[in-house]
Amino acid sequence: MNQDLIFIPLLIQIILTLFVFYRIGAVKEEAVKNGEVDQSRRALHDDAWPESVQKVNNNIRNQFETPVLFYVLVILLWLLGAAGPLAQAIALAYALLRIAHARVHLGSNIVRLRKRLFQASMVMLFILTGLVLLALVDPGLSGNL
Repeated sequence: MNQDLIFIPLLIQIILTLFVFYRIGAVKEEAVKNGEVDQSRRALHDDAWPESVQKVNNNIRNQFETPVLFYVLVILLWLLGAAGPLAQAIALAYALLRIAHARVHLGSNIVRLRKRLFQASMVMLFILTGLVLLALVDPGLSGNL
């Protein structure tokens, strides 16, 4: 069992974050080119930008909320020797749910669907947290997670 594979979902989440940063640059450039930005207020006021930019800005903020917990949990699982197949599968599920969430957020922005995807990703974080706790309480289980 290669516990280092737990870092693949972590890297997927990082790539998602980098993609959203790339997207904000493109969306902002387009908004400026189309004259949709209040130039006198753009530096300090989110509402100076059109909704298309605000949507991506909001998603960038999302990438620094629960994913931070994910990064910590993945690293803890690896350090504890508990980054086995179950932990890897749950971590991958989390990363894929975050991609789906970002896709909805940046696209149709259907709040009900976005909420369900967020909730499912939170379940994955709770499971990962439980795996860390199990590894701390019973180190003998670590290799089997």
